[in-house]
Amino acid sequence: DGAALVAGSVNLGAPALMRVQRVGADTRFEAIVSMMRSAMSQRPAAARLADRWAAPFLWVVLLLAAGGAAVWSVIDPSRAVWVAVAVLIVTCPCALSLAAPAALTAAARGLARRGVMVQRLDAIEALAKAQHFFFDKTGTLTEDRLQLSAVTLTPAGQGAFTDARHATARAAALAAWSTHPLSRALAAAGDPAAQPGAWSQIEEVAGQGLRARDEAGRNWRLGAPPWVDAAATAGDAAQVWLGCDGRVLAAFEFEEALRPGTAEALQALRAEGVQVTVLTGDTPQRALALAARIGVDDVLAGATPEAKLAAVTAAQAAGRRVAMIGDGINDAPVLARADVSLAMGQGALVSRSQADAVIASNQLGDLVRARHTAQQALRIVRQNFVWAGSYNALCIPLALVGWLPPWAAGLGMALSSLVVVFNALRAAR
Repeated sequence: DGAALVAGSVNLGAPALMRVQRVGADTRFEAIVSMMRSAMSQRPAAARLADRWAAPFLWVVLLLAAGGAAVWSVIDPSRAVWVAVAVLIVTCPCALSLAAPAALTAAARGLARRGVMVQRLDAIEALAKAQHFFFDKTGTLTEDRLQLSAVTLTPAGQGAFTDARHATARAAALAAWSTHPLSRALAAAGDPAAQPGAWSQIEEVAGQGLRARDEAGRNWRLGAPPWVDAAATAGDAAQVWLGCDGRVLAAFEFEEALRPGTAEALQALRAEGVQVTVLTGDTPQRALALAARIGVDDVLAGATPEAKLAAVTAAQAAGRRVAMIGDGINDAPVLARADVSLAMGQGALVSRSQADAVIASNQLGDLVRARHTAQQALRIVRQNFVWAGSYNALCIPLALVGWLPPWAAGLGMALSSLVVVFNALRAAR
């Protein structure tokens, strides 16, 4: 019928005739890869405070040691050498250099135990400071399947079935003969203990539904509303109708299954002052329906990969630190562009490879806990910097005035590093 077919699509029913229109660099996949590479080249770089100050600090210490030796060579030449040695030993640039990496490494280990695999340590700092979280919908907020949400019996159906459970069992028995996503969801909702009877002459009509005969020779149809009743029209909701001998008996409505803890996780983020936006390629009606279920009012529906990338870029241009959580191939460019990105463990390989971290548990509650862990790690980093700076500010003058012998300087240097390391281990808890 002229519809565009994307490479990688799965054909669940009848054969399809297709014409290849684009190959090589013209394909949609190559366009997404190109956007992803461009986004990565524009990715903000996080510079470490220790990296900026460790080298200048070392030169200052060398100058102080040389100056101290020169002064003591005039005051008391016998003490000049060990004063210089004490200054060099007591100085602890290693504590300054370990302040951030030790805490971030410990935090990454703790996150791994909780189901979040960090691939880049700088993502921990970015996650802790993120102000705007963008979420892909399908496969991230929701499962990759549908679930039965409502069953409606028509007047004819109320006479044919004892209740909605009976109607569901009958429809599920017929739906089990199809691999269509709606059929699989309906089949899963049926009662295994029910005895719906046998089917014969089963036929699946591509894009329409199933038809079959029961043991009494009656003709049944299960599928799209116009397929069951020619006068019906399809609505926005995902529906399957069941009919017998031209009469509509029941309507089954489906909704996307939220991942466990999704609504609670998003509400927890919003309670902490984080802005939450849902990005989806679905229709506005379905997107808004899901947003109402999870309590989010900022939704961008009908979004292409380019639109998602533009939304994240606009948020960054407004001065906000952006986090992106997604799972599909279409999410790879925006994952690469965000300040910090997380991919679902069941997501596409390209999205997982471009993300800063992978939520292996596929639970968004782990994202909230990961953010708390990241914030705790940054507090520990700041504590380590304060300790390393205070230690050096106190001990270097003591060594310069000759009050700190080399053996005490060595002991102080070792203890300073141990304090930083042991404090950093708290980030793993």
